[in-house]
Amino acid sequence: MARYRTPTVLAAASLLLTALCAGQAPAAAPPGRVDIDPVIAEKLDDAITAVMREAGIPGVGVGLWIDGNDSYVRAFGTSDKATGIPIKTDMHTRIGSVTKTFTITAVLQLVDDGRVRLDAPVSTYLDGVPGGDEITVRQLAEMRSGLYNYTEDPRWLATFKADPYRSWTPQELLDIAFRHPADFPPGARWEYSNTNTVLLGLLVEKISGQPLHSYLEQNVFEPADLDATSLPTGADIAGPFVHGYTNFTPDGATVDASRWNPSWGWAAGAMISTIDDLHSWVPTLVSGKLPDGDRLLEPGTQAQRLRMLPTGHADVRYGLGIAELDGWIGHNGELPGYETVAVRLPQARATLVIVVNSDVDGKFGSLSSLVANTVTKIVTPEHVWSLPPEAQPNAVPEPSAPPASPEPSS
Repeated sequence: MARYRTPTVLAAASLLLTALCAGQAPAAAPPGRVDIDPVIAEKLDDAITAVMREAGIPGVGVGLWIDGNDSYVRAFGTSDKATGIPIKTDMHTRIGSVTKTFTITAVLQLVDDGRVRLDAPVSTYLDGVPGGDEITVRQLAEMRSGLYNYTEDPRWLATFKADPYRSWTPQELLDIAFRHPADFPPGARWEYSNTNTVLLGLLVEKISGQPLHSYLEQNVFEPADLDATSLPTGADIAGPFVHGYTNFTPDGATVDASRWNPSWGWAAGAMISTIDDLHSWVPTLVSGKLPDGDRLLEPGTQAQRLRMLPTGHADVRYGLGIAELDGWIGHNGELPGYETVAVRLPQARATLVIVVNSDVDGKFGSLSSLVANTVTKIVTPEHVWSLPPEAQPNAVPEPSAPPASPEPSS
């Protein structure tokens, strides 16, 4: 889970990299040390505010932390254009396709429990999936199932644009996807599809016997000390929250989308979090270890998660609900009004979180990627975030945009 211009991903669109990936070039020596001294901090302040002015971004939150060393945590601009309240790093924000990292974590926990097998057909666990005897759980998590992405359906897009406050059930979303033939045979190539993660959310519910939001709260949020993170069951967002601005409207007018119902994204893109919580989550996600030293996932399962495969987009690889871009591992996400980048550079022991309260991208493409590119050019010039537009984690592609066609992966 995500934006709507191109129907591929990095989330949660959405990307990122694994240093564990076989055959990857070693990091530049020394081993990726990053320093954030006052001179670098001032350069970042100036560059970020310049980009905001040029791109017309209302508010940006940026956190860059180096384990046991320096940090750079700033918020620029406003969280609410109506009141002028400044954006702050503890405000709640919608994180789009970063949601996928949590949903797939739940699936992998069930794998560790022996209740789900990654290479079993999805039909083992769920009925009614076209071609479900041939599509594995692993292929759903890797974005290699071939199932049509429901957020590309023109009729669904028109319905959503006409009434963004409508509530959607997971089955309604799947019914839209399943009206379309598969885009390719399972495993033939990589293609971002929110349909995959919605199915995996239902798998978690079926096997665990719990609603997805309850399972995540008990088994992921609480153990990971994520007090401000949630999967909402409606349109509410806890305060204080960042207002998000979008022009995904019938007349193209820019409006406040913070109260739009994110149920259309559900397991693929509906979650809420904060910069502070994402700062804690990203190292846990990438290492597989909880803050107290316990394991989020078993080492073998975590290694499978980080087995990155080509996507057909330059410098972008994808694992199990996690991605890699030029050394950065994690996910990004976009949905109406909100954009997020939540990634880690293991070589430098660096975590980067960016939130932007607009998806009015215009000529600049993804605004969150624009800010991430600006930051990494200054701080980690050997590992610059430069996400191809066709690899964005778009949840709601524009109906007029032609679908991206990634090259088949080798």
